Amino acid sequence: MTQRPAASRAVVPPSSDDEVLDRAETVAAGIRAAIISGEYTPGSRLSEAALVEDFGVSRNTLREALRMLTQEGLLVRRPHAGVIVAVPSLASIIDIYRVRRMIEVQALRSAPSRHPAGRALSAAVDSALAAREAGDWATVGTANMEFHRAIVSLADSARLDRVYANVSAELRLAFGLVDDPEYLHAPYVDRNVSVLRSYTDGRSDEAADDLDAYLVQSERTLLAAYARRDRDAH
Repeated sequence: MTQRPAASRAVVPPSSDDEVLDRAETVAAGIRAAIISGEYTPGSRLSEAALVEDFGVSRNTLREALRMLTQEGLLVRRPHAGVIVAVPSLASIIDIYRVRRMIEVQALRSAPSRHPAGRALSAAVDSALAAREAGDWATVGTANMEFHRAIVSLADSARLDRVYANVSAELRLAFGLVDDPEYLHAPYVDRNVSVLRSYTDGRSDEAADDLDAYLVQSERTLLAAYARRDRDAH
């Protein structure tokens, strides 16, 4: 199925030829954001013609953006099918969680208790709690992604933020392997509350240990979903 970006996404303004790379990076960021938000699902086909129209860029600029995302492992090109949103492999899921534990747990363990990113942590928790009350599990999932992005922000590293943007997109694709978003996200709403409470109380080591155990559980859930998907396919 062909999917298009949300209508609210900003169109990339025209610029000189020597800015093609910058424009391509902007388009890549927009497509990456759509993956993180769950707008694009694993295995869906992207229409180059639609993306050119929606982003207001040339076909060459779009293809450069798609090349970037293909190198990141978020997209794949298939003969006679075009550009497809990647379906995560078992190895990629394991690697995603290895990276998450290395980045997130250390960022939380080392962060001061009154870091400005703490406001984003609180906002994400509040959003998830409200969405759970409404039974809106897709929004719960988005709030959970924001919670973990804010954890990485505790490190005050622009490089880690960029790395984690790619990890978040791959993670969202992995989440797409689970058909029941409530089953996927419900266990972690209260755990996010617990992690936040420990962090704001100045118990960063306790918060980091809780997060580490939490990520292990989340990884096992996704690996089990992958195994079921692989079994059902055969």
